[in-house]
Amino acid sequence: MELSHKKLKVWLKSKKLVLEVYKLTANFPKSEVYGITSQLRRASISIISNLSEGASRNSSQEKKRFFEISRSSLVELDTQIEISIELGFLNQIEIENLSKLSNEVFAMLTNLIKRYEK
Repeated sequence: MELSHKKLKVWLKSKKLVLEVYKLTANFPKSEVYGITSQLRRASISIISNLSEGASRNSSQEKKRFFEISRSSLVELDTQIEISIELGFLNQIEIENLSKLSNEVFAMLTNLIKRYEK
């Protein structure tokens, strides 16, 4: 049995984003393991986790609420990426890749949320 959230294109794209965040933060300074590294990973996991939970809900209102939380976590991730850039932890190629993935997920989440608006 395949769970419904795994069929969502935005879930698949979000999973790519999570994996990219984990890959990139593995190269961050060890002094940041409980700082920005942890925050980036937590925010990225929150995106896909809330998306999954929302997909499992029965009411449109609940679905929308979890999808909005997912999108808010993405905005949080974007802020943390900006801080990582300022600290010099990411190179230009990494920045472009994260930006592309983040923008795609944001657009997909926004479209998903619109489907559940009254």
